[in-house]
Amino acid sequence: MAPKSSTCLERYGYDLLLGSIAAFYVIMVPYTKVEESFNVQAMHDILYHRHHLDNYDHLEFPGVVPRTFIGALLVSILASPLILAMKLLHLPKIYGLFAVRMALGCIILSMLRFFRLQVRDKFGNQVEAFLVILTAFQFHLLFYCTRPLPNVLAFGAVNLAYGHWLKGNFYAALNCLIFATIIFRCDMLLLLGPLGLMLLLTKSISPWKALKRCIGMTLLCIGLTIFVDSIMWKRILWPEFEVFWFNSVLNRSSEWGTHPFHWYFTSALPRSLLVAYPLFLIGLLLDRRALSFVLPVLSFVVLYSKLPHKELRFIISSVPIFNLSAAIGATRIYNNRKKNFWKLLYFIMMGLLLISVGCTIITFMASLENYPGGHALKDLHQIGHLANNTDEQWVHIDPFSAMNGISRFCEYDFPWRYSKEEGIPLQEFCHRNFTYLINEHPTVDGFKCLFTINGFSRVRLQARFPPVLLVKEPKVYIHRNILNKDVMDRNWPGCW
Repeated sequence: MAPKSSTCLERYGYDLLLGSIAAFYVIMVPYTKVEESFNVQAMHDILYHRHHLDNYDHLEFPGVVPRTFIGALLVSILASPLILAMKLLHLPKIYGLFAVRMALGCIILSMLRFFRLQVRDKFGNQVEAFLVILTAFQFHLLFYCTRPLPNVLAFGAVNLAYGHWLKGNFYAALNCLIFATIIFRCDMLLLLGPLGLMLLLTKSISPWKALKRCIGMTLLCIGLTIFVDSIMWKRILWPEFEVFWFNSVLNRSSEWGTHPFHWYFTSALPRSLLVAYPLFLIGLLLDRRALSFVLPVLSFVVLYSKLPHKELRFIISSVPIFNLSAAIGATRIYNNRKKNFWKLLYFIMMGLLLISVGCTIITFMASLENYPGGHALKDLHQIGHLANNTDEQWVHIDPFSAMNGISRFCEYDFPWRYSKEEGIPLQEFCHRNFTYLINEHPTVDGFKCLFTINGFSRVRLQARFPPVLLVKEPKVYIHRNILNKDVMDRNWPGCW
């Protein structure tokens, strides 16, 4: 009889591997960007302000479009025991950010596990193993799975849909996609449409039965989001409908930049899939079953390509299916590696796997330097601790710094006070009572620059070792009011 620990390792080994990588990314890169700001601030407010809605951040800074609180509520409930323990131990709130991101990662990876188990049942253990290897070697999926983006919350429901699709529970798959569309991301309609059409054309579902079940699920989800979010936003609201109107009807999303039609296929997917990109094409050629799963997802990416504003996170939900096709191709190459032609493909595949690891490491190193605002506030708190001040320390955080790493989880209690007031002219800061400024300006009248935080700028190739160099440049500056002589007389690195 096998030892119990060995059985557990066999059963949960893949989960431990993927979970460990995701947790490593959380620990090394804990801060969040502007795209995550609504959900991360909502989680903070739910956990620390609870029913005191007037203190919630979204009422003061609502953002361009409203978002649902349902995802933040689910993650906060899961993380609440850890937050309670942290409060009892008087730990800084930054550890709460680790807790909510880990909780989100557990939710997303558990749903990815459900998908993976269905892959094993339908395609075998080898395809499952290669699916895990390819996922582990890629950077973006495991990096994003702990980030509180609406896309990531929808990604969890989409993984459930993929699992039910593979299992043959077609109506459950459609209902999961409806939930993701109505609650988290209206653009999941572009995935729901092709999948539903394919299931109808292949007679996998009955039109009337599908219509009845889908309408019921749609009404249930609309009722849920209106009920929860109207309370939280203090007005009658269906957030994703407003997002749909803003992005699709008004086409306002293009104000945040545009890319050509082919960008997802020539930039986003190659960067996110790495070696899986050519392998998924091989999988389509070698196994006809892969085509039936890839075609609706490929249609989703094509349809999304028509929208001018493009970001990799918008199509993150397509990655598991592309990885499945790639795992099928990798398995076929591996099993035939002793034959002459296949041996060449096998060596090419192994070389591309090594290149993928290198690309993942480079992307990770760039991400370490991509949150200068968070690092600036952390260093500022260390200054205050060394100065041992007991008076109130007012910190003004400009929009650039807030968008690049600073959230309410980064804030400390008394004597620290924070302001994110926008629209203050640069020359007016000297007339305010701010103690410190964190902003993107190297000089401010009435303040002395204490030090600067560098951030990632670009990748530069060079002929000598290392062949790839990450170029950094000053991004955020920490300034101190010159009226405070005690601090100003100390030696500081300065700004250059």
